[in-house]
Amino acid sequence: MRYLVLSDIHGNLEALEAVLRAAAAQQYERVLVLGDLVGYGPDPNAVVERVRGLEPAGVIRGNHDKAAAGVEDTADFNAVARVAAQWTAQVLTPENREYLAGLPAGPQLVNGLVEICHGSPVDEDRYIFSEREASRALQASRRRACFFGHTHVALAARLLEPMRVQVEMPEGRPEFEIAVRAEGKTLINPGSVGQPRDSDARAAYALADIEGGWVRLCRVAYPIQAVQGKILAAGLPSVLAHRLAIGR
Repeated sequence: MRYLVLSDIHGNLEALEAVLRAAAAQQYERVLVLGDLVGYGPDPNAVVERVRGLEPAGVIRGNHDKAAAGVEDTADFNAVARVAAQWTAQVLTPENREYLAGLPAGPQLVNGLVEICHGSPVDEDRYIFSEREASRALQASRRRACFFGHTHVALAARLLEPMRVQVEMPEGRPEFEIAVRAEGKTLINPGSVGQPRDSDARAAYALADIEGGWVRLCRVAYPIQAVQGKILAAGLPSVLAHRLAIGR
């Protein structure tokens, strides 16, 4: 089974469509979505409807999905994220709000080889930024490949020994292949479709064939200026438009 893995779309329809066009030529079979369909971006309804139409084999909620759907408050959000979450909550249709509210928490087991989560298999809202957190996540994961999002940074990590983690990153390459070995476990972040934060402004996604032993981290350009214009026209904080161009 070849999966297209999407995370942190954040209401960015143009980025999502660019990813889907690029991935179609790479012949995936099913889709996995790691949460944060909405938040920050100007097209939450269109993104939710597009994702629903993909009929994902696995889809879980992110913290912005919970906030926009009223499942949790925005007490832990910074000021910009809070404004965006409140705007998103106001513009969501009742049907799309209900869909987001009904998304399951991670981690979720997709099959005998794949697990998905938003933040970490330890906790759905935990960020994996350090080797210590990656080590804990790898030890807690229950499958050969565990896909996570939340940080908006594309990478793969393996546990070499307790508290010692090997990390691989694309570092600007449009495609970067990771070996997923039968022995041990691999933690993979596909990066963010709609708001990358690894200094690469292109939309990020992953293609994965775990039976075949590989995951490919991919990037594709999209019309950033069009999204920036929508953000500003919607009255969302201007920083959300500016950061798209620098991938931060």
